[in-house]
Amino acid sequence: MSIAPTIGVFALQGDVREHTRALEAAGARAVAVRRPGELEAVDGLVIPGGESTTMWKLAETFELLEPLRMRIKGGMPAYGSCAGMIMLADRIEGGIEGQQTIGGIDMVVRRNAFGRQVDSFEADLDFAGRGSIRTIFIRAPWVESVGSDVEVLARAEAGDRIVAVRQGPLLATSFHPELTGDVGVHSYFVDMVREL
Repeated sequence: MSIAPTIGVFALQGDVREHTRALEAAGARAVAVRRPGELEAVDGLVIPGGESTTMWKLAETFELLEPLRMRIKGGMPAYGSCAGMIMLADRIEGGIEGQQTIGGIDMVVRRNAFGRQVDSFEADLDFAGRGSIRTIFIRAPWVESVGSDVEVLARAEAGDRIVAVRQGPLLATSFHPELTGDVGVHSYFVDMVREL
């Protein structure tokens, strides 16, 4: 793989520009992904924060849901932040009737667990033993439980809440690192893509 991997950003909804900038600052070539052909051309994918039910419906409308599931099942690295975490969860709590995910990470995620927009907050958290990173939580989910193959990378609220996980080539955070100017999480993901 090239020194600068090509990483797509799911661009049908969410904070696409911010992730694109963070990926490029972390040494990747970032491209928008809106169609199955664009998905096939990337080495990894970021699913941004936004609204998980809207993402699911748009992915179905643009015929991306099954191709996403197939690439992830085939081992493509993917990183989901906030709503993207929900999209990578095998199971969700608090979803709307019939809500689907892409899946891939053996975890149960609770939607909007940290509260409404007015309950948004910032925090410095230890991430994967790489030191402290700045995080922003906006209508964020948290992880209720994980399977035995899932590595917990960060916790919030005095260690009570799981907010970052990894399972093989898949990474997910409850928070929005793309909004902080700290590219630590994006660098971690770019390294994952280079290694796989």
